[in-house]
This record gives sequence, C-alpha cells and structure tokens, in this order.
Amino acid sequence: MKHQHTYDKHGKQLCCTEEKKINALADQRLRATLGDKACCAADSALDLSGGRQAEKHGHQTVDEHNADDGHVHDAEGKSAFQLFLPAGISFVILMAGLMMDYLLSQPWFTDWVRILWYTAAYLPVGWPVLREALESIMNRDIFSEFLLMSIATTGAFAIGEFPEGVAVMLFYSVGEVFQTLAVQRAKGNIAKLLDQRPDEVTVLVEGRPQTVKAAEVPLRSVLQLKPGEKLALDGVLISETASFNTSALTGESKPDTKQKGDTVLAGMINLNTVAQIEVNTEFFDSKLSKILQLVQNATAQKAPTELFIRKFARLYTPIVVLLAAAICLLPYFFVDQYIFQDWLYRALIFLVISCPCALVISIPLGYFGGIGAASKNGILFKGSNYLDALAVVKNVVVDKTGTMTEGVFKVQTVNIKPDFDKDFILKLMNVIENSSTHPVATAIHDYLGEPDHTMIIDHIEEIAGHGLTGTYKGNKLLVGNVKLLDKFNIKYDVNLNKIVETVIAIAYEEKFAGYITIADRIKEDALDTVKKLKKLGVTTTMLSGDKSTVVKAVAAELGIENAFGDLLPEDKVNKVEEIKARNESVAFVGDGVNDAPVVALSDVGMAMGGLGSDATIETADVVIQDDKPSKIPMAITIGKQTKKIVWQNIALAFGVKAIVLILGAGGLATMWEAVFADVGVALLAIFNAVRIQNMKF
Repeated sequence: MKHQHTYDKHGKQLCCTEEKKINALADQRLRATLGDKACCAADSALDLSGGRQAEKHGHQTVDEHNADDGHVHDAEGKSAFQLFLPAGISFVILMAGLMMDYLLSQPWFTDWVRILWYTAAYLPVGWPVLREALESIMNRDIFSEFLLMSIATTGAFAIGEFPEGVAVMLFYSVGEVFQTLAVQRAKGNIAKLLDQRPDEVTVLVEGRPQTVKAAEVPLRSVLQLKPGEKLALDGVLISETASFNTSALTGESKPDTKQKGDTVLAGMINLNTVAQIEVNTEFFDSKLSKILQLVQNATAQKAPTELFIRKFARLYTPIVVLLAAAICLLPYFFVDQYIFQDWLYRALIFLVISCPCALVISIPLGYFGGIGAASKNGILFKGSNYLDALAVVKNVVVDKTGTMTEGVFKVQTVNIKPDFDKDFILKLMNVIENSSTHPVATAIHDYLGEPDHTMIIDHIEEIAGHGLTGTYKGNKLLVGNVKLLDKFNIKYDVNLNKIVETVIAIAYEEKFAGYITIADRIKEDALDTVKKLKKLGVTTTMLSGDKSTVVKAVAAELGIENAFGDLLPEDKVNKVEEIKARNESVAFVGDGVNDAPVVALSDVGMAMGGLGSDATIETADVVIQDDKPSKIPMAITIGKQTKKIVWQNIALAFGVKAIVLILGAGGLATMWEAVFADVGVALLAIFNAVRIQNMKF
C-alpha cells in the first residue's frame, strides 16, 4: 500500500489516506473496454472492471467473465456499417434465393445448387455463432445460447427448411448488432461524460508557456488554462478569479465562479479569462480518475435480480434442450401418425423461442443504463445492487451540517468573561482550532484571521463529538461544546443549552472563560428535498452532533418531524439500529468519513460533497458529486425507474415466450413467430432498457 498525498498551494501536505493506488491506466482501461467484444454479454459486455469484490451488506459479486452467456462477436473498432455488413450480405443472398424460389423460378435452382446458395446466405451470420458454440463447449459451457441457435438453424437445414434457417440466424445477427450498439452507446455516454481530460497541458516554466504531457506534470507546477480549455489535473486557483463549467463532474451546467485559493478539478472547463492553476495532485490520482475507476467498477456489483437471472439462465438452457428433445421424440409413443420431420420442426421452433437473450442482455443493460443516467446527473453508484436498494428504501437519515445546511459557519457573537483577557483567549482558541478540519474551525479562522504561530499548544487531542483539548504553558485549554465542559466538570454560569445557535465554549485553567456562537445556513434546495422525499413515501430523519436546539430549529424549518441533536457517533448508530429493528430499509446521507459506522450499518450509504473528499468516494455506496440534497430523491427516483424497466423486460420476455412456446409445441407457430419471440422481444427489451438514459429526473 502506498500513501497518497494532497498538497495546498504552498506545498503543505493536506491529507494522507492509505488506499490502493489507482491503476495508472485507469482511463485507458475504459477506452479499451469500449471496444472489447462488446456485443451483449450479461457480464462480459457490461462489466467495465473485470470483477470487483463487494462484501458490504452481504451483496455478492462474482467474477464470471466466462460463465455468462454472451454475444461476444468481435466488435472492437468496428463502425455500424462494418457490424451490419455480414447481415447485409446474408440478406441480399437470401432475398435472391426467395425470389428464385417463389417469384422468378429458375430450373437450375434445385438440389445441391439451392443448398449451396442458402448455405452461402447462412455462413456470414451463422459461422460466428457456430464458432462461439464450439468455443463455449470447449470451455465447458455446453448449454449456451449459441448452442440453441446452432441446433435450431442447422436442424432447419437438415429438414430442408433452408430459407427459415437462414432467416432465423439473420434476424438473430441483426439483433446482436443492435444490442452491440446499445451497449457501446451506454458506455460511450459515460466515457464522454467523465474522461474529458486533455492529454497535453500548458505549463509555465520561468514565465514561459510550454506544452507537456499531462501525465508527466510534477506537483506544484503552474498550469495556464485558456478560455474554453479543459483542466487536466486537480489544483488550486492562483489567479484572482475564474469561472468554470463543472458539468462533467456535477451534472450541472451552471457556471461555478472560483476565487484565488479555491480548489479546481480535472474535467472543469475554463469559461472566460486566462487562469493559472497550481497542481496539487498527480494526473492518475485526480478526482476524475477516482470517479472513472468508480464507474468502471460499478457494474461488478450485481443487483439480486441480475444474479437470479444469471443463475436461472444456466438452469433454464439445459432444461430447454431436454424439452426440445422430448417434443421431437416422445410423440412417437403417443401419436398414431408420427412424422419425425414435423415434430423435429416443432422442437426447433421451441429452441429458437426459448433462447434467453432478452433476459440475459436487457436486464444488466437496464442497470447499466441506470448507472449511466445517474452519472449524467452527478450521482455515482458503486453498483447496481444499490440502485435496487434505493428503489425500496423507506427511511432517509441525514446529517445536518454539510448535508441539509451549507456547512459554512459564520461567527455571530463573542462572549468572553470580563476576568479573562479577551484577545488572549481568542488567540488560544484560534491556534488550537488550527489543528482541526471541522467547519467550525474554518469559521473561527475566517473571523479571527491567521493564527499566532508563536503560541505553542501541546498535547492537542480531538474528542469525537465534544471538541479539542490541549495545554498552553502547563495550563489546560478546552474548546468545544457543552458536553466537553461537562466531561471535565467545568462549571459555567450561563444556560448554554437555551441558546439557539451553535455554541463553542472555552475553558482555561479549569475555569469557564466564555463562548462564541456560530450559525449555519440551510441549503436552497433542502426544503424541496424533504417535500420530494415525502411524495416518494420516504421518511426523513435528521441526526447531528450539534446541539438539540439548533437541530430542532433547522428540522422545523424544513418540515422534518424526526430530528435528534447532541449525538455522538455511537448515538447515531443506535438511532439507525432502532429504525432497522422495525425491518425498514435505511439510507444514510452524510460525509461518509466521520459517520463511517452509520454508513456501514445502513443499507445504502450516500456521501455529499464527493468533489471535496477522496475518503468519501472510498467509503460511500453512492456519491453525490455536488452538495445538493435534491440529488437524494433524484437518486431514489432513478433507482425506482431502473427497477421498473428491468421488471417490464422480465414480464415482456416471459410473457411473449410463454405464449409462442405453447403455440410452437402445438404446431400453431412457425419459425417466423419464433424469430419475433426471440430477437424481436430482445430488441424491444434493449430499447426499453436504454431509454432511461434519455429521461429527465
């Protein structure tokens, strides 16, 4: 394991998270995957990652590249014309044969000439399937979809139904191409959305611009970004101000104006003035690389429906082969005038109809479409299992600060007792808060300015849910909430619990020295978020370590009935356990780091502010790339729509196939109806699956 470091514009190390270093070829892997035999395998065409273990919440992930039925005709680097070319050749030869059979009869078009003609029509579309069937058998995957199609079409040739044999394989091939294009379109949308970094950047070396490869830019280099150019690496803006289009990261097209010292990220587009950015993260460690890796891994975690269909298909296919054999042979013992050719034809129809293509392909593609639609709106799912989980979630538990409020505190009042030196106490407070990254510390620094670094505070310790402790020249210093004072038995003569704003109390030399109040602002879309969640039938609960009066006031303004403050991390766990004890599903929304125990306990952990925290992306199941709580109901809606489409496809496939199977077994359906039941239903299911990417949420 290697440590990854992030630096500010002065070269100071900001964070160090021990994690697996991102594969240096992460973005190249995605590009390569777009061409990897991408027709329409249940996994091999849809898994961008090649397999990733998912242990959380008991969801199973299986690396089954070779275990799935897959339509893996070579599609790498081919255009739509090249993909359709074999089917086009087959179609022309077939049409010519049908004309000579029925419209323009030719005396020479008989016997072996006719057989060779239709064989020529069959091979462009049939040979790839026959080859895949043989390869599957060699890989011990005997009862594959390819075997079904091979038996059905070669059987049709055996009984002299040449045009029908060609037609079945032709339409199957056309269906394959449409499915290939659907998968490539889904992948391409996400690739286009995310991998927008230029390969080369302009670096200022001694004030002179030089063009270098983005992957070779060292830390603390200064980039020059012209209007309209995309940023290739994460960094800090050193120009006074600049506006950026952040849609590649957040799904929002609204310009985001940054000030000097603000963080800017790879994928952002400079809008108006020439900007200078100091690089603080390596190319392959950028937020965009992490997001790209996350989407690559997303389809590795399967939804229960996908896992069930996959297992079902493995059992279903051999059963179908046995039933087809029974349809062909058993009537010999029960029918007076048994004609082998007629019953073989019925068995072949049965095989074509029973091909599980629509199920095996459209269901994973439906989930992939949901993941793509979410990514397009700035919501990243780590697996299709979380789409399913959010679709049925009954409770959303939200943290207050940074989720429903801006998380940007401002100092409101300063109240230091007269028997203390106000300036001295505030300086001590500013110095000790410099050791914390909490939003409260930021508010204090914004109000008091740069800390006095000549004042050295020793033995600084942060007590979760309480505050900070330390010693200055041997005297104990406490800065935190009321619980911190109570923990150290500090007496105070002010009823701090009745103050509505957040209170930061100070104690020095084991005496209460006073307090300051700070206040946060509710996010613009927070109220609308709660209303939308209610419409979805979801109960919202607010949990916070902030004082109860503040939490209750925010909850009342937002219309949240269940709100609890003064909570330690373990208290939040207990509240979530109370909900789960009622056998109700829970999604927790927070920063994904400080609330890690609650995230682990919840059915779905959602992280706000994914742009600001590497650890958030690692911890949460769903990452909302901007700070907008309105993305919470949007994510739930996408989950519901995805599940709806998946079940529509299941019902369509089973319904149509069941009807035509019965008709085929009874001799009332021909190969043409069988083609519709297989390829036609598969295409309808595919088109239904990809439409979620065009929905507006």
